[in-house]
Amino acid sequence: MDLNLTGKTAVVTGASQGIGLATVRTLVGEGVRVAGAARTITPELQETGAYTVSADLSTAEGVSAFIDSALAELGGIDLLVNNVGRSTDDTTIAFPDIDDTVWTGMFDINVLSAVRATRAALPSLTERRGAIVNISSIAARLPTGGSIAYAAAKAALTALGKSLAEEFGPRGVRVNTVSPGAVRTAIFEDPDGPVAKAAAAAGMSIAELVQQVPQIQNITTGRMTEPDEVAALIAFLLSDVAGNITGADYAINGGAIKAV
Repeated sequence: MDLNLTGKTAVVTGASQGIGLATVRTLVGEGVRVAGAARTITPELQETGAYTVSADLSTAEGVSAFIDSALAELGGIDLLVNNVGRSTDDTTIAFPDIDDTVWTGMFDINVLSAVRATRAALPSLTERRGAIVNISSIAARLPTGGSIAYAAAKAALTALGKSLAEEFGPRGVRVNTVSPGAVRTAIFEDPDGPVAKAAAAAGMSIAELVQQVPQIQNITTGRMTEPDEVAALIAFLLSDVAGNITGADYAINGGAIKAV
């Protein structure tokens, strides 16, 4: 299927690894000129050939500087992927022990980063009748203890997408959400990351916990999603092939959500 994205311009936040990196690679492969931002620019991101900017996207200043730089480099923005996000470092923390700093941090990086990037890019997106995809999470629909602040932030991001689609659809801007479940990214290998801490709390190794993820999350397909699979869905939603899809929330989780 030809997505007809050649010559378009795109901005991707949280582009250094995982879903963001896979999205940059997919869009570049479709002939899109991409600007990607992350706190740390990885060699893998540099190798894509995308224009890269190192920025703290949890701050208003970081987002503003990135979008301004992307506009100057690309000459305008057709497509925006609000991918940057982060869960709490320790998903075993109970609600009473989650302080305001954690709550504020979760909303800054998972919600306000998207609010700020969208606001800054909207004049160009409106002029070009562009498209936005926000990356939420299965946690917005299936919140669990320990990641309560993350789940609440992602639920807010999902609601934001719906509202933006309503307000700016008449002006030609489509807005959709992609909500992945467990995606096989570097977080499942990081010895200091939240998966490692959850594994330690359960008395097992990271490898043992990862092996049990499909069973723990009741994934119908019996496996985690690959970053490239999420990126393919994002590219489809950004393209004119999906020209009458807006305000939608696409779950890509191997059937983990059983509700109708």
